[in-house]
Amino acid sequence: MPMAQDSENIRYEEDFVLNPRGLKLFTCKWLPANQDPKAMVFLCHGYGMECSISMKGTGIRLAKVGYAVYGVDYQGHGKSSGLQGYIPNFDDLVNDSSDYFTSICEEEENKMKLRFLLGESMGGAVALLLHRKKPKFWDGAVLVAPMCKIAEKMKPHPLVIKLLNKLSRIIPTWKIIPTKDIIDIAIKNPEKREEVRNNPLCYKGKPRLKTGHELLRVSLDIEKTLHQVSLPFMIVHGGDDIVTDPSVSRLLHESAASSDKTFKLYPGMWHALTSGEPPENIELVFSDIVAWLDERAVTGNSRLEIERKVEHDEVVLQGKKVLAETYFERLT
Repeated sequence: MPMAQDSENIRYEEDFVLNPRGLKLFTCKWLPANQDPKAMVFLCHGYGMECSISMKGTGIRLAKVGYAVYGVDYQGHGKSSGLQGYIPNFDDLVNDSSDYFTSICEEEENKMKLRFLLGESMGGAVALLLHRKKPKFWDGAVLVAPMCKIAEKMKPHPLVIKLLNKLSRIIPTWKIIPTKDIIDIAIKNPEKREEVRNNPLCYKGKPRLKTGHELLRVSLDIEKTLHQVSLPFMIVHGGDDIVTDPSVSRLLHESAASSDKTFKLYPGMWHALTSGEPPENIELVFSDIVAWLDERAVTGNSRLEIERKVEHDEVVLQGKKVLAETYFERLT
């Protein structure tokens, strides 16, 4: 059953939906309680994370300033079904997100609202692939320290990639990929670090073989198509981020075909810009994100203008048709 609660002039709701593979996916939303939303923002969370707790701050902040915010936990993440931390096919994450987000956009009251994506880390890759899946559907994206290319110094040797590919077919769920403790190097604020450690919905084990293979595959795939990114976007990245490479975000900004693109680098900040920094840093990042969203929410965009014109033309055409039918009825 859906759960709802109100606080701070925000209405929070959560529910479950079924994906085409019969898995239950957890969904949540933060809505401004006393105004019609300026636009819709769809959250794409990072690897091992989830929406209801990890991205609660983002949902509340954006809803407070007038945005309707929607999130879905991927398969194997958060409160959704599936083996925790296991990504058997990255395309499923993208398709599930696309199906759910599209269903929200197609609700009658949302059809004429702007649609923005907000992807963090691995969620940045999800956002870019959602854009690739429907190039004209989204009105913009905020990419927070996105995973969109593997830095050359981090790229595995081709023989390692070949071995990983073979092993992932034999023992896909094994947690044997050696990695650093991401929490220690991603989250600067010690209190926030402990919050994530104590959050049972966050996956904190070693990456499973198939998961590692899928993340590598997707990173290499996105790397080849950075020049095809054409939607308006804003990248925010910490200058001292060692989880995803700021220089790769700069490359995306330089390579993308988009005419409306912004890149903001925050010296001294780490990976978890929207939740793991000291409060003053988080305030700075969100003030930049909200300013970017507000500017586009006010000015609108060509997609909505075209859809409004089509809708207007259809109404006019229908009216003319009715008048013509009435005229001919009178003649006969």
